[in-house]
Amino acid sequence: MIGTNPFDDDKLHEECGVFGIYNHEESAAHTVLGLHALQHRGQEAAGIVTFDGRNFHSHKSMGHVADNFNSQKVIESLPGMSAIGHVRYSTTGGSAMRNIQPLFADLSSGGFAVAHNGNLTNAWTLRKILVEKGAIFQSTSDSEVMIHLVATSTYTNLVDRVVDALRRIEGAYSVVALSQKKLIGARDPLGVRPLVLGKLSDDTYIFASETCALDIIGAEYIRDVEPGELIVIDADGLTSHHPFPAKKPRPCIFEHVYFSRPDSITNDRSVYEVRKNIGKELAKESTVEADLVIPVPDSGVPAAIGYAQQSGIPFELGIIRNHYVGRTFIEPSDQIRHLGVKLKHNANKAEIEGKSIVLIDDSIVRGTTSIKIVEMMRAAGAKEVHMRIASPPTTNSCFYGVDTPEKDKLLASRMSVEEMAKYIDADSLAFVSIDGLYRAVGETSRDSNSPQYCDACFSGDYPTPLTDEALGEDNKQFSFLTD
Repeated sequence: MIGTNPFDDDKLHEECGVFGIYNHEESAAHTVLGLHALQHRGQEAAGIVTFDGRNFHSHKSMGHVADNFNSQKVIESLPGMSAIGHVRYSTTGGSAMRNIQPLFADLSSGGFAVAHNGNLTNAWTLRKILVEKGAIFQSTSDSEVMIHLVATSTYTNLVDRVVDALRRIEGAYSVVALSQKKLIGARDPLGVRPLVLGKLSDDTYIFASETCALDIIGAEYIRDVEPGELIVIDADGLTSHHPFPAKKPRPCIFEHVYFSRPDSITNDRSVYEVRKNIGKELAKESTVEADLVIPVPDSGVPAAIGYAQQSGIPFELGIIRNHYVGRTFIEPSDQIRHLGVKLKHNANKAEIEGKSIVLIDDSIVRGTTSIKIVEMMRAAGAKEVHMRIASPPTTNSCFYGVDTPEKDKLLASRMSVEEMAKYIDADSLAFVSIDGLYRAVGETSRDSNSPQYCDACFSGDYPTPLTDEALGEDNKQFSFLTD
């Protein structure tokens, strides 16, 4: 089987998106729309849990939001004034209905549902402790650890129990949780994973992974949930808690490079403008004589615009993307696999032939995509192919909720830039510097003593303990799905 994304398969993928709404008569329908806007953050499965004042209702399915929440019958099966929703991206741990979020449990205090974006770096360690105490797990998701920690907390108040649970976990998370009376949103103390707060009316509040999910339902963006903040929304309104010691925030810088939609506001900055700025920094740092600047669609477009503006080299769409390709079940011989690349992207030969071009892409992961793109450009008659990358070399795996290959499968971890250029058959290759990336997001440079962002995939500087990773795979009984 050939998937729908022969180029996107060689990308780093944000693994989940979350959405929550409190006090709206069409909470399920609004959650469906919000998840539509967040679909880029997870295409494997989607789920929604609602509460109608007496009972919780749930609908979960493998596949895209549009394929599974596309009928009035489904919406009517999710009554209630409050809801939370989740989209997830496939991970190496496997796919199963039991892992689709939101997860739900009946606690001593009543029903409790949770949806989580991120990765708990001590999830295996905590799970082992919980199982030894008699806990019975129903999934292989690290999010279920949170539910068990809440369930076994000795505090009586639900908010205190949630705080108690969050104090025991390490890593990165943005969480939305729903009880009979409350909608809760929480973000890890470093703010690695994003979460925003919005408002639809005086008493209707929304949590979402990105502001684009607020835009689609006409909600007002109020602000980002602060790192380490826990917000409770109930009949009394909104209450903000800061239960953790203050730390210098380290939001994920790759949200600006690739994960977030370009029309979102992330960390108070327009993602689109930041990506154009990255392109401008690339042009300043690694200019080259060429006839055209060509983006690798769609993620390379804003940076290519910035590169063209700064360099004065004309911008053209030299690769055309087919947005309407579906899955094909053609027998996957080597020849058909090669042709499958053209299902989604094809060279605009009339613009490319006889030209020296600068290709702009957001990243190089394994390098397989770059090889195909350069080969496509040369087959279309390009005279020279220079590749420019709108992020520094990806040399390290992410342990905070991003689907990343093992370190030895990352091209930049085992080759120099010159070796990589030869490997992908480019006439030249350059990456934006890490200081250039920081300038693009509004900093003067990266503070090496106290970095302003989480950039571990580029620097190897992990901002939290990696407790489970230190154990090694041989000491683990199973692999978690990160969410």
